[in-house]
Amino acid sequence: MSLDTGVTRFFGIEHPVVLAPMAMISGGRLAAAVTSAGGLGLIGGGYGEAEWLRREFARAEGQTVGCGFITWSLARQPALLEEVLQRQPAAIMLSFGELHPFAERIRAAGVPLIAQAQTLDHARRALDAGADVVAAQGGEAGGHGMTLRSTFTLVPDVVDLVAERAPGTPVLAAGGVTDGRGLAAALALGADGALVGTRFWASQEALVSPRAHERALTASGDDTIRTRAYDLVRRLDWPAGYNARALGNDFLDAWHGNEDRLAASLPDAVTDYEKAVAAEDFDTAAILVGEGVGLVRQVRPAADILADMVDQACRILNRSRTAE
Repeated sequence: MSLDTGVTRFFGIEHPVVLAPMAMISGGRLAAAVTSAGGLGLIGGGYGEAEWLRREFARAEGQTVGCGFITWSLARQPALLEEVLQRQPAAIMLSFGELHPFAERIRAAGVPLIAQAQTLDHARRALDAGADVVAAQGGEAGGHGMTLRSTFTLVPDVVDLVAERAPGTPVLAAGGVTDGRGLAAALALGADGALVGTRFWASQEALVSPRAHERALTASGDDTIRTRAYDLVRRLDWPAGYNARALGNDFLDAWHGNEDRLAASLPDAVTDYEKAVAAEDFDTAAILVGEGVGLVRQVRPAADILADMVDQACRILNRSRTAE
């Protein structure tokens, strides 16, 4: 009773929906909830905090889940990959950097590798590294990425490239997929499923402050901005070309586009920012969500979100819920 695709067959799951491994947001409870509901849950390993990862894997309570890493950060502490591989995760997702230093070890462990791509060149490099699944992410996505391509055009480009170079390799669409309409569109564009972040960000299991949820529920996609200001104030050394989509607020009103001035006053700005985070003051603290936030009006259990997304997609595609 689901949409049968290359992703569902490859991972042995019911629904072609994968939880985006949002750093410090996609914890063990959320990943386990998505897996339990028939998708694939990925814990957001992000910048590699070992104790956080151990705690969140424990909170998954034995459910089959995977884990995502930011490659340039993982390169600074590669032992974390070994620790996660020992848990035999359902998959490892690598994003935003060189895959080759890690791909061979992941393959040797018999763990599927999902590689994120923001351009066709990224997709080529993912295939060269032996990625089992390619996630094509457009600039609509929340959090980090590039502004070069939109999901609507990038996905079919990547699908065609993969069909030519590595037939049978599943492709996930990422960026702006927030409901069943987005999932149906992803499949119509040739993808085998969707990597979903923002909609699960607004779930009961996500590691998100209720105050952040409250602000996001009244926002639209027009209220989001791609910016480097938060990387500066959080002292994250992201490579050139990458920025993060966040919900606009007073902090971004002051500093977006004024990054040179922010860098010059960084010590005081960092102190103020850390106080705001501790106080859950989202006039300053970051809310990293995608353009799809405008379609989110309720915080719901992840299982309900997934079920409704698949049901709506099935109706749109006029498919039977039974496998074809």
